[in-house]
Amino acid sequence: MNLKNKVVWITGASSGIGEAITYALVKEACKLVISARRNEELERVKQNTQLSDDDILMLPIDLENYQDAPKWTKTVIDKFGKIDILINNGGISQESYALETSTEVEQKIMNINYFGNVALAKAVAPIMQEQKSGKIAVTTSIIGKFGLPKLSTYAASKHALYGFYDAFRLELKKDNVSILLVSPGFINTDVTKKAVTGDGSPNNQNSPAQENGMKTDVFAKKFIAALKSNRNHKYIGSKELLTVPFKTFCPNTFYKLMGKMSDKKN
Repeated sequence: MNLKNKVVWITGASSGIGEAITYALVKEACKLVISARRNEELERVKQNTQLSDDDILMLPIDLENYQDAPKWTKTVIDKFGKIDILINNGGISQESYALETSTEVEQKIMNINYFGNVALAKAVAPIMQEQKSGKIAVTTSIIGKFGLPKLSTYAASKHALYGFYDAFRLELKKDNVSILLVSPGFINTDVTKKAVTGDGSPNNQNSPAQENGMKTDVFAKKFIAALKSNRNHKYIGSKELLTVPFKTFCPNTFYKLMGKMSDKKN
């Protein structure tokens, strides 16, 4: 798939993985729509791309207000007239035990990571059906394949994305609209630092796994390669990706080891 002149909409573009993907797409000569909550950070990313206003739209959105997805989509269409690729990357993480997490925080995580993600895809998909072409790329996580302590609702939201998009992919196939699920392992971002705790306050500290994870520019190159391919799914990370087949083929041993690691952590 040649990305030149494609209109690509990236959510979560103000930092981390989304920011790195944005810069990688500039090298592919795409026309970009960059979205996130923080207007000043989006402006910084926009300036860093050095694209003219003809080739980039800065569109601040809050995925928690997912009922506004059709309005956001109309803004993109009014600007570019089409949407070739949606990169549904925006999200929020968690750092709290299930029994210490309020229902309000659980709802917030699900609203952003699942309902906001899906609402945007459902707003964009009819445009792609009309075009008879398009791709929706979704950032999930290896935590969408198993759960870990302090990540219960985050894991649930990522598990839910797998279920929805595996079904949605088959529904859109006849219209030449494809779906790519990308599952990162440990990537060097502030996702854990920005995670919410049980009462909704920010975690404010990163994990060693994130700090020692794959650099975002390396991730972005691998992501773009997957985007250009006909793949339905791609894991991106390092040795932590081995946990997925390990759980599949040796589930009892997997849970024993995860339990021991959790005990040490606590």
